[in-house]
Amino acid sequence: MKTRNVRGERHEDDVGCRDERGDLVARQGLEEAHVAQVPVARLLDRHVGVAKEWFPHDYIPYSLGRDYDKEPWTPDQPRLTGVAQTAFEVNLLTEDNLPSYHRLIYKIFSKGDGAWKNWVNRWTAEEGRHAIVIRDYLVVTRNIDPVALERGRMQNVMSGYDHDVNVLQGLAYTSFQELATRVSHQNTGRYSDDPVADKIMSRVALDENLHMVFYRDALAAMLEIAPSEVVTAITREVLTFEMPGSAIAGFVRKAARMADAGIYDLRIHHDDILWPLLRYWRIFERTGLDAEAEHDRDRLHRFLDKLDASARIYEERRAARRERESSAAK
Repeated sequence: MKTRNVRGERHEDDVGCRDERGDLVARQGLEEAHVAQVPVARLLDRHVGVAKEWFPHDYIPYSLGRDYDKEPWTPDQPRLTGVAQTAFEVNLLTEDNLPSYHRLIYKIFSKGDGAWKNWVNRWTAEEGRHAIVIRDYLVVTRNIDPVALERGRMQNVMSGYDHDVNVLQGLAYTSFQELATRVSHQNTGRYSDDPVADKIMSRVALDENLHMVFYRDALAAMLEIAPSEVVTAITREVLTFEMPGSAIAGFVRKAARMADAGIYDLRIHHDDILWPLLRYWRIFERTGLDAEAEHDRDRLHRFLDKLDASARIYEERRAARRERESSAAK
């Protein structure tokens, strides 16, 4: 195939460029079609109908507060254990990066109608309460060094967060991520051994669950329209999944401490995050997929088997180590 240069001669490069432009237009058109077919107005109405209004100040024990200028923070003040402090820090700093998340989901879904924009803004407003209530709790109770916490917030927000995905991948990722955040918040509250903290994290987790349900059901609707494309999107997000807090300073070490405490580990990720959603979407029962989607579904199945084996090995090693530590302490 040839195209013409300025002298009327034909060159192949121009055809390639035109083909690439055509492919880009086609992909953009497909994404716009995907966005348009999600029943977002109905899902948003349902969400608004079940979401309960709540206020962060109702959950904070302000009577415990003291002025920091008169009584500075010292390491002996926290009542939370070290692991609980780490979990609260990771959960809060993850919530703090809301500006990046808003920018990202607006970019993903902005081709939709007004209902999509209303959802993005509603989601952002609800998410904003999470950092408010968690930070107020930690600062009032002096359970974490407030200076270190603020420096962590600055570092994390300045680092930002991005995830280059299309609409279907975005719906898959947000489904898994919202569920993972819900579980992490719930387990952090329980691990804290503080009824106030547990109540706060349970309240935040309720929001996260409703957000997960919105994205989950939006993707379920797309499965009925474009099943092969959705299976491929889900596989990509499962195989490359990482929590949005991964840019937090020392995240790997902190995540390892949380895993060791059973707040969020491989077993939880496999059993309580991935499989509940995959079952809901009936990923492994669906028929009529194209060859690429069938291949991706096979990859997904193999990945889940390997993850299950890794989780089992981790649990066995953790149990053996705890047994050794318990014997040594006697």
